[in-house]
Amino acid sequence: MKEVSSGEMLSLCKRRGFIYPAYEIYGGIAGLYDYGPLGTALKGNIADLWRRTYVLQEGFVEIDGDTIGPEAVFKASGHVDNFADLSVTCKACGESFRADHLAKGLHPNPDSLSIEELQGLLRANGVRCPCGGEFADVEEFNLMFKTKIGPGAGRTGYLRPETAQSIFVNYINLYRHCRERLPFGCIQVGRGYRNEISPRQGVIRLREFNMMEAELFVDPEDKSWPRYGGIKDRKVRLVPNTDGVEVEMGIGEAVDRGIIGNETLAYFIWVTYDFLTAVGIDPARLRFRQHLKAEMAHYASDCWDAEALISFGWTEIVGIADRGCWDLSQHMRFSKADLTAFKRFDEPKEVERDAIRPKFGAIGPRFKGAAGDIKRQMEAMDASAIHDGLVTVIVDGTPVDLDADHYDVVRVREKVNGVRVVPHVIEPSHGLDRILYSCLEHAYAERDG
Repeated sequence: MKEVSSGEMLSLCKRRGFIYPAYEIYGGIAGLYDYGPLGTALKGNIADLWRRTYVLQEGFVEIDGDTIGPEAVFKASGHVDNFADLSVTCKACGESFRADHLAKGLHPNPDSLSIEELQGLLRANGVRCPCGGEFADVEEFNLMFKTKIGPGAGRTGYLRPETAQSIFVNYINLYRHCRERLPFGCIQVGRGYRNEISPRQGVIRLREFNMMEAELFVDPEDKSWPRYGGIKDRKVRLVPNTDGVEVEMGIGEAVDRGIIGNETLAYFIWVTYDFLTAVGIDPARLRFRQHLKAEMAHYASDCWDAEALISFGWTEIVGIADRGCWDLSQHMRFSKADLTAFKRFDEPKEVERDAIRPKFGAIGPRFKGAAGDIKRQMEAMDASAIHDGLVTVIVDGTPVDLDADHYDVVRVREKVNGVRVVPHVIEPSHGLDRILYSCLEHAYAERDG
């Protein structure tokens, strides 16, 4: 069978009404594409099957969040400070390129290199711009689209780079809706925006793209899954980060050998495989690659990419990660909201904990009539409520930070029915555009004559 090139595929997609270059009569813009009649129908069918998988089969709920958010949300998530790619700009023509893309073929994993390492690699190999010009120094480029919310000075806002944050900031509402029990899951299908440096791979790298993300909130001490036993003997192709060698292995064996971190993560790797093959991904051109230690987010305990082999090579189309308690802990720290879950014991237990004891001599004179309510708030807290030496209480509807002059931390022993925990998050994140394009390539064939 003849292999199709990405250029031929995109040309066919345009002629058949699947994908059109956006704003083509004005010259088009790299990284922006529109879906034609058939592409829109196919995209809707893929999203509908994904919804049925997660809502009907797995019991998740669905929300639809805003695509624009205030800076505080993305400061908490780390996107304001850390959501950047490394860029180089040609001194002659002014064209910019992703530095790690220029290093492909020069290093087995350019994504894992620091600014200094990447710059040294490019210069040592004499990498230049296609125009022949010399590149300036490698620098960070934040990928979020920045805007103002409201007229005048307004509030700084950003177009969301992922749908997940809408789910995290709605955790309290979702926890109540799901009867205050773990585990529970929430999905969202929607647009994300990333101001890519040099989107030159068709619909694989877009500045506005479609995502299907699931966030599963689980007990940090229990990452088993009730339906895991039914799939543990199913086999998938894995590329562990220990040696990078592809191997076909049973899901259960991978968990038992410590290759996949836990049962829940393993179960959703299988759910991802089942979904992708159902929508048209060729199983012979599908594998799951574990992130190298150097490329894994510092808060993630394990992360796997579902990769499809297409004309661009092995390409990530889904990421499945155990994100730990990072997301909720960050939003707790920045918003001062309680984003915990109550874990009830089968029988009451006697436990020790570090409790907060209010200092009435400091609180009474300062807050007078509100002192009693502040006392009750602080007595309900434990040491986990302290951030940067401050405890936050609500006074007349306004958050107020109290320093160590207003409280002591004491060790107490008490009988309790349960404890509050910060749930961990298992996240399967699907790139809808990449899945659709991969399905089209895997379905493509030419007849002789």
